[in-house]
Amino acid sequence: MSRRNTEVTARKLVEDTCPMVEVLGRVAAKWNISILVAASQGPIRFTELERALEGISRRILTLNLRNLERDGLLTRTVHPTVPPRVEYQATPMALELYDSLVALTDWAERHRADVTAARAVYDAVN
Repeated sequence: MSRRNTEVTARKLVEDTCPMVEVLGRVAAKWNISILVAASQGPIRFTELERALEGISRRILTLNLRNLERDGLLTRTVHPTVPPRVEYQATPMALELYDSLVALTDWAERHRADVTAARAVYDAVN
């Protein structure tokens, strides 16, 4: 295969994967896996999410919830009470993703020490 054909093939591959990378990037963003796992257990209120995600600001939580809702992964329900009660729940599409997210978080937990050790070795050499 010529260099030109290889470049065209590589460019096509990047173009084809670009939408997938965008979607995976959204799902894998810092807080979103935790949000989706929590919302997959049933309706969850904003304040419950805020308490569960130690270290997240209200602004970042709000932005992430809006983006996940926009992407069709969460539904937002406002109950007409005083004050209004807002709940978030995973959509069927997000529930389909749930097992993969749990597997990913389990893998990360199992290998956290290995990654830390590998980083220490790398940093010592470089």
